[in-house]
Amino acid sequence: MHKADRITAALLLAAAVPFSAGALKYYPYWGEGGPGSAFLPFWLGVVMAGFALFMLLRRPREAVDWVPRGEGRKRVLVVIAITIVFVASLKILGMVLGTALYIAVLMRFLERHPWWLTAVVSVAAAGVNWLVFAHWLRVPFPEGVLWIF
Repeated sequence: MHKADRITAALLLAAAVPFSAGALKYYPYWGEGGPGSAFLPFWLGVVMAGFALFMLLRRPREAVDWVPRGEGRKRVLVVIAITIVFVASLKILGMVLGTALYIAVLMRFLERHPWWLTAVVSVAAAGVNWLVFAHWLRVPFPEGVLWIF
């Protein structure tokens, strides 16, 4: 196992534990109607910590060059750039519209899916995102200047 793998696993573990603890500290784990807004982040942190421990404790393997080259590198950089724009625009667009646009850009311009499929998946994903987090778990979403969730 590369030194970078061990460092990544240690950083993931160092982020996962406070992530789970913060969820329990700032949000209710369980409410009157079932799981509270800390339920999903808590378990996500537990799973991340489990994967990090697995990475740290497994036996070293043969070194593999995992850094993308050529077109793969370009695609990774495009996804990172689109994600940065998405996060930076949340206060302007709001979570629902921002999520729909983020998925639409990835699907249409990176993967070249047809417009109809891009629209259906983008709207459905943004709607499910809102339904689960804002409606059921009552996690406040950034509304943006357009006052769209």
